[in-house]
This record gives sequence, C-alpha cells and structure tokens, in this order.
Amino acid sequence: MSAAERVLTALSAKGRMLATVESCTGGLVAAALTDIAGSSAVVERGFVTYSNAAKTELVGVPAALIEAHGAVSPEVARAMAEGGLAHSRADIAVAVTGIAGPGGSEFKPEGLVCFHAARRDGAHLARRREFGAIGRAAVRARSVDEALDMVLELNDMAAP
Repeated sequence: MSAAERVLTALSAKGRMLATVESCTGGLVAAALTDIAGSSAVVERGFVTYSNAAKTELVGVPAALIEAHGAVSPEVARAMAEGGLAHSRADIAVAVTGIAGPGGSEFKPEGLVCFHAARRDGAHLARRREFGAIGRAAVRARSVDEALDMVLELNDMAAP
C-alpha cells in the first residue's frame, strides 16, 4: 500500500478530512492523494500557495511574518497549516514550503523544506528537512513523502 493509500485509509477510519497547503510541491501532495479513487471522502481541498501573495491571500499568512522570517521558515509553514484549517472544513492541514532548487543561500540552502501539520483540536507537528542539492524533482518527491508521513503521525497523535 502506498503512503497516499495509507493516509486515505487512516483518515477515513477516523472520519477526518484533509487540506493541503503547498508551495514548493505545487500541488503534488494533493495529486498523490487524488490519484486514488475514493479520495474525495478524505481530501477536502488543496491550496497551491506558490507565491508569497498567494500565501497571504489564500490562507491568511501575514505578510509581516513572511518578511520577518522568509517564506521558507518554520513560522511560515505553521501559519500556512493553520490558515489551511481556517480556510477549509478539514480536520487536518499539512503545509510544505521549501527551496526545491536550483538556488538557495548560505542560510537557506537548496533542498531545505519546512513542514507543518495541524489538527483542528490543537495538535501540531513540525519538521525541517535538508534534503541537499539532489535535484528539483527529488526534493519535491521526498517532500511529498514527508508530508504524507506527517499526516499519518498527526492522525495517530493523542489530543493535546
């Protein structure tokens, strides 16, 4: 069973819906899930917030937060996930923001991706991964896997 199939099965078993808020993955997390028949029972909606303006306009990430920390930061990833919950009917939202490459900087290298998963009852899970300069497609693929794993983990976490 694929990671996406495991997510759909696990969330369905608990009657939960999911929203995705994606930047560097450009909708690949939602696509992995919606490639599977019956995913509409779990996937509530997906936001592709590739630009900073989209992060602000679609899910309410404060522009000042992006300015202070940069779009690729744990703070913005958390705001994206929380905004995904606020702008959907989902029980869980997962956010992905990163630098797939090429490019990056000394402090934010190519392959850096920040993730955040939030549950409506207040449970949260955050990760920061440095996949390295392994190529754009590989960073994005690993990011999809990480996001799906986080959804599974958050789904199983006890309420805070």
